[in-house]
Amino acid sequence: MVENRPSEFELIARHFTRPVHHTVLGVGDDGAVIRPAPDMDLVVSTDMLVAGTHFLEGADAEALGWKALAVNLSDLAAMGAQPRWAVVAAALPEADETWIAAFARGFFAAAAAFEVDVVGGDTTRGPLNITPTVFGEVPQGQALTRAGAHAGDELWVSGAPGLAALGLRHRQGKVSLHGTAIESCLAALERPLPRVELGLGLRGLARAAIDVSDGLLADIGHILECSVLAADIEFARLPQAALEACTDAAQATQCLLAGGDDYELAFTAPPDRRGDIEALSARLGLPLARIGSLRPGPAGELALRDAAGKSMPLPGRGYDHFA
Repeated sequence: MVENRPSEFELIARHFTRPVHHTVLGVGDDGAVIRPAPDMDLVVSTDMLVAGTHFLEGADAEALGWKALAVNLSDLAAMGAQPRWAVVAAALPEADETWIAAFARGFFAAAAAFEVDVVGGDTTRGPLNITPTVFGEVPQGQALTRAGAHAGDELWVSGAPGLAALGLRHRQGKVSLHGTAIESCLAALERPLPRVELGLGLRGLARAAIDVSDGLLADIGHILECSVLAADIEFARLPQAALEACTDAAQATQCLLAGGDDYELAFTAPPDRRGDIEALSARLGLPLARIGSLRPGPAGELALRDAAGKSMPLPGRGYDHFA
């Protein structure tokens, strides 16, 4: 008996064709037609997720669908852009419709949560690989970049960096988490929340920003390199959630400083905007920690200091795909 497997086009029509809301022409033609609003710049970003590298083999398909879009929207958030459109290309080992349907549910749940029109993509057979591309709008000349920081700026980070890395180590059996720590760390790992509203609120307030995807120190280093500055970070001012979630202090500290996969925002702002940032934190209900300051120095130089101001050893800076 010959099994009737759905074709590539049937799978796309069934699981990836949805109504659009701010798109001229969506899925169904050789290309989508989008029209940015007047006086807006278009911000475009893409992040690839590869099985065994960016997520564990056997990861929950619906959670992976959410994460695949969310981590890309985090890049738009870091630039102060309002997400608008997405396309997704995927290599799949087989046309497993149950898996595809679950992935699509998660992907479109994230799209709905952040008002994104999914307007196209492609599928092919191959090792599992998900590659969304996202498009956002920002008023002309107002995009946040990594190169805008000034000496004397204060350095901030949102949320609770380190939890996602602890969640991964828990999945790998490298640390033991208990109680609510398991839930919070796995949620951070598997269903990250891109800080879109924070990015929009930082327009005209922050001078430089980046999303924390490869590790807090590594990503702050990118701001320093692009802005040709150095920085001092006060360890005691860092968010403590990761340190409180795990009794292994060494692993928790490593995850906090260099774990990656957080999708929080790190940003700089002048000291006289501190009150505005604190007000933004209160309005969003999102903790924003002031963790250090920028200074003249060799581009990318970073010092981690204890409560007495003494230099602390730095862990590995963060994730590198080719290290």
